[in-house]
Amino acid sequence: MPDTLTPVLTSDWAEDQSWKLATYERGGGYRALRKALAMAPDDIITAVKDSGLRGRGGAGFPTGMKWGFIPQDNPKPKYLVVNADESEPGTCKDIPLMMATPHTLVEGAIISSFAIRANTAFIYVRGEVVHVIRRVQAAVAEAYAAGHLGKDIHGSGYDLDVVVHAGAGAYICGEETALLEGLEGRRGQPRLRPPFPAVAGLYASPTVINNVESIASVPSIIGNGADWFASMGTEKSKGFGIFSLSGHVAKPGQYEAPLGITLRTLIELAGGMRQGHELKFWTPGGSSTPILTGEHLDVPLDFEAVGAAGSMLGTRALQIFDDTTCVVRAVLRWTEFYKHESCGKCTPCREGTWWLVQTLTNLEKGVGREEDLDILLDQCDNILGRAFCALGDGATSPISSSIQYFRNEYLQHLSEGGCPFDPVASTLFAVEGVR
Repeated sequence: MPDTLTPVLTSDWAEDQSWKLATYERGGGYRALRKALAMAPDDIITAVKDSGLRGRGGAGFPTGMKWGFIPQDNPKPKYLVVNADESEPGTCKDIPLMMATPHTLVEGAIISSFAIRANTAFIYVRGEVVHVIRRVQAAVAEAYAAGHLGKDIHGSGYDLDVVVHAGAGAYICGEETALLEGLEGRRGQPRLRPPFPAVAGLYASPTVINNVESIASVPSIIGNGADWFASMGTEKSKGFGIFSLSGHVAKPGQYEAPLGITLRTLIELAGGMRQGHELKFWTPGGSSTPILTGEHLDVPLDFEAVGAAGSMLGTRALQIFDDTTCVVRAVLRWTEFYKHESCGKCTPCREGTWWLVQTLTNLEKGVGREEDLDILLDQCDNILGRAFCALGDGATSPISSSIQYFRNEYLQHLSEGGCPFDPVASTLFAVEGVR
C-alpha cells in the first residue's frame, strides 16, 4: 500500500518564480523534449502505453491507447487539444499546476503533439481564470523565444504552434466534444458520437483531447522511462496523481502521491480532521461522483478499488465534510450547480435537473413525505443513462448515494420540519466545504 508523497509535477512549486523558463530549465525542464525529438513518434506512443498512464481528467482512459486511435493515413491535419476547462466543484489541481509550472504543460504538449504528428495544439483554459490564461500565454511566448516552439524545433524539422484559447465560462465545455464546439466558435454543446474526435474532431480532423495533468505527466515518462512511471501506483492504475483535499481538514491543499494511497493516509498528511470533529462523508472525484463515508477510509484510491466501492476516482477532488455538515444541503447546492450549468440540449438533463432541485429544496426545508425520497430516486433513474452526456449522470450521483448512506438524515428533515443542523455550522460548510 503506497503511503508516501511523490512530488513530480509539484516538485518545483515552492521554487522562486517557478513559472519562469529559467527556473524550469534549471530543474531539467525541456530535456525530455530533446530526447523525444530524437525518437520515432510511434516509440513515444509506445512508451506512454507501456507506462500505464490513464487519463487524469476523470474517465481514466489509457492515454497511449487514445493517441494510437489517430488514423495516420488520414490526409487532414492532426490536432492536440488540452482540456484546461477545470470547473467541477471541488476540483482544483490543473489551475495551480498551470500557475506554478506552466512549462511542464507546454513541454508535455510539444512531446504529445510530436507523437501524434500534430502541427497545431490548443490549450483551452476556463475563461474566468484570467491570471492563469496570462501565465500560460507567457510560458508559451517564452517557449517560442527559446526555440522550443515554432519552425524546425531544435533542428529536428518538426514545426508546432501552440494556441492558448480562453473559454466563455461554461462547465459543459469540460465535456470534450462541447469543448471542440467552443473552439470552433459555436455554442458549447456535446456532439453526437460517433464519429469520435480521434477520427473527426476539431475542424472534422483527427484530434486527441487530454486533460492538463495527463499531458503534463508525459515529460517525466519520456525523461525517466515507462518502467519508472509504472513502478508507482497499483497493478492497473499506474503512476502518481495530484490529490486535492478541501473542506474540513487542518491543511487543505494539493498532495501528489501514487495512485492507491488511502484517504486515511492523506488526511493524516493534511494534519487530520478539523479539531473536535469526525469525518462524515467525502467525494473521491469531485461533486459528480457518488459520495463515500468513514467506512471507506481505507479504500485504495485507484480506479478499480474506488469503482468497486460504488464511486469513481474522477479528478481525485477529495472534498472532506465533518459532522457539522448537513448532507441534504450539500447535495442541494451541488444539484443547483448542475441545473445552472446544463446546456439544455437534451430533455432528461434540462428538465430533470430542474425537478431534482425542486424536490431537494422541499426536502431540505422539511416539506413533504417519506415517499418523496422514492420520487427523487425515480427522477434520478429517468436521467441516469438517458442524458446526452455525462453531466446528467453526474447530477444524480451525489443524490442517490446520499440517500443510500444518509436516508435517516433526509427523514429527520421531514420529522423536524426543517434542517436540524446548527446554522453556524452550516455557515462553516458554506465557507470551507465547496470551493
